[in-house]
Amino acid sequence: MNRKILLVEDEVQVVSFITKGLIENEYDVTVALDGEMAMTMFNNNSFDLIILDIMLPDSNGIDICKRIRKTNTHIPILFLTALGTPENIVHGLEAGADDYLVKPFKFIELLARIKNLLRRSLSFVEKPDEQHSFKIDGLILEDYSKQVSRNGIPINLTSTEYRLLYYFFQNVNRVVSRMEILESVWGVNFDMSTNVVDVYVNYLRKKIEVKGEKKLIHTIIGMGYCLKVD
Repeated sequence: MNRKILLVEDEVQVVSFITKGLIENEYDVTVALDGEMAMTMFNNNSFDLIILDIMLPDSNGIDICKRIRKTNTHIPILFLTALGTPENIVHGLEAGADDYLVKPFKFIELLARIKNLLRRSLSFVEKPDEQHSFKIDGLILEDYSKQVSRNGIPINLTSTEYRLLYYFFQNVNRVVSRMEILESVWGVNFDMSTNVVDVYVNYLRKKIEVKGEKKLIHTIIGMGYCLKVD
C-alpha cells in the first residue's frame, strides 16, 4: 500500500516539483495550498506524513503544526523553510516538527528525509523479543499503547519526546552522548549548533520531573545525558 503524504505548500512550482517526484516514487500525495485547507484535509483524512511549508498565505506553518499536534502527537511532520538559521530551526522543532529541510533543496534529499521519517515511525512496531514496558521511580512507558505516566498521572508527549524517552529507557543508567541521541532519535545529522538535543531534553524534563519528584535525566558535563535514579 502506498504511503499517503499531505503536502502543504502554496508555491505552484514547488508543489509541481515535489508532487511529480513523490508520485514517481509511488507515494499518494494530497496538496493543500494554505493552512485552513491543510487542517480540513488533515481532519477528514488519514495520512502517514505531512510536509509543511512555514510561510503560508493565510497562516504560519508553525501554528498549523501546533494545531495538528493537539490531536495527533505521532504523525511525522517535515518542515520546509527558507529560514535556515539555528534559531528558526529550533523554533520549528519546538512546535512539534520531526525534521526540517531548508529551501532550496534537492529532491533526492527530500526523499531521503521522508524515507527516514517513515522508517522511524514504523520502527516502533513491536518485535517479539523487544521490551514493551519500562519503569523507573514511578515513571512508566508502555510501548504497546504509547502511553507514559508517572505515579499514575498520564503524561502527554510529542512523537519526538516519546522517542527520546524511549531511547533513554533503552539505555537506562548509561551515559549517552548528544551525537548518539541525534543519530538514534532523529536519524539525521543535524547541525550541532541548533542544540536540538538540549532543547528536547529540557522539554522532557519539564514533563516527567514535576515538583516533588526525583530528578531522572541527569546532565553529565562534557559527555551527555543519563536516565537514572540517584
